[in-house]
Amino acid sequence: MSKRQTMKMQNYDCRMQNGILTNNRYLIMKIKLYNTLTRGKEEFKPIKKGQVKMYVCGPTVYNYAHIGNLSSFIRWDILRRIFKYNHYKIKEVMNITDVDDKTIRDTQKYKMTLKKFTEKYTKYFFDDLKTLNIEKAEIYPKATEHIKEMVILIQKLLDKKVAYKTKDGIYFSISKFKDYGKLACLDLENLKAGASCRVRSDEYDKENMNDFILWKFWDKKDGEVFWNTKIGKGRPGWHIECSAMSSKYLSQPFDIHTGGVDLIFPHHENEIAQSEAATGEKFVNYWLHSEHLLVDNTKMSKSKHNFYTLCDIKNKDFSPLVFRYLVFSSHYRKKLNFTWESLRAAQNALAKLRNEVSNLRTKELKNGKTLKSYKNKFLQAINNDMNTPWALAVVWEVVKSNEHNEDKYATLLDFDKVLGFGLDKIKEEKIPQNILDKVKTMDETRDKKDFKLADKIRKEIESKGYLVQNKKNGSIVEKT
Repeated sequence: MSKRQTMKMQNYDCRMQNGILTNNRYLIMKIKLYNTLTRGKEEFKPIKKGQVKMYVCGPTVYNYAHIGNLSSFIRWDILRRIFKYNHYKIKEVMNITDVDDKTIRDTQKYKMTLKKFTEKYTKYFFDDLKTLNIEKAEIYPKATEHIKEMVILIQKLLDKKVAYKTKDGIYFSISKFKDYGKLACLDLENLKAGASCRVRSDEYDKENMNDFILWKFWDKKDGEVFWNTKIGKGRPGWHIECSAMSSKYLSQPFDIHTGGVDLIFPHHENEIAQSEAATGEKFVNYWLHSEHLLVDNTKMSKSKHNFYTLCDIKNKDFSPLVFRYLVFSSHYRKKLNFTWESLRAAQNALAKLRNEVSNLRTKELKNGKTLKSYKNKFLQAINNDMNTPWALAVVWEVVKSNEHNEDKYATLLDFDKVLGFGLDKIKEEKIPQNILDKVKTMDETRDKKDFKLADKIRKEIESKGYLVQNKKNGSIVEKT
């Protein structure tokens, strides 16, 4: 090491603490992620230094996104924010599936053109992302606008004889790809019996480990949805869409591919097979999957009347950011149980946090600095496989600490770059006199032990968007 380099290191006063390199200018910590492909936690090493190429499996736009879908998108928004917080440049691609079995089925049901029908639900989806404070991806490719790329990819597979034509379409032969099943850990010994069978539908269960459709030749059930191409008149299968679009915008291999656990098989397994068979190169380095969202500890289903969208949450007077808080409070690899009670608890917690920030906002804030000790803890949490519950605990440590108000405020706003709770937009809010009067009446009623009436008044206050906390010396009311 040169004398100049030695002096530079001494001036920085660098030291290693629990895996964090600290100095007066920066904090550096390795990011570790659980890779579904290897079934283990690994240190993230980007293909290109300082940059992350990330593909997020986006929505199929045939209906409103339900809260299970949206919880997954919140997870990947947090991941994106973590990389940015660690000073990585991000190139994120999220596809829009606007042609598949379901979009065609419902297009015909409502007697609309495919374009008009899918654009309607694409708009609703982007509205949901905005209200949940999910950052925009760099690219949102639509499947219908990338048919050319899909045809080229399918032709490569035909040329390499890992795909074949039948009367109803072009299929991928899984017996021709030796690594088939490596992501989902499938039982390869039982694949031989299924090798002569084919699955034409876009979705199928784990029992159907068979050849899958790449291109569906047109039949009357598709109506006016088809493309005339050199491989035949028809439309793409669902799986080929993501391979074509991710390879176009991120090139192969790229760093990260994400989605829900329900996409591991068959969708992501098939993406790997067709992409690697076509190029002979690795498709993706890190596969991340979020666990299911349950409702009252059961699978969400319309038949069980527990199928909710963001509109349902807003119609019950909850802010969408309350749902974001609820998702943040659980680890992405653990099932999240949604109940209206848990959402109420999240609402109370977020209201308290916002109230604390509002109170800090009224103080002198000219010289606020991020508290390094707490930032170290925060980094340790988020960089350890997105441990958001731990990160949230650090947030509350800051709130309860005896640090200077201006430093607490600066630290919370710094953390919000990952949290995404919009804490930087909070201003001091005065409680209207009529609400304060209701709180006073409620307390007086409670003192008279008329708890039924007091509870009724409380609900009236909460319906107006305020949170009431009972205290011995009089209740405290906060804006939610």
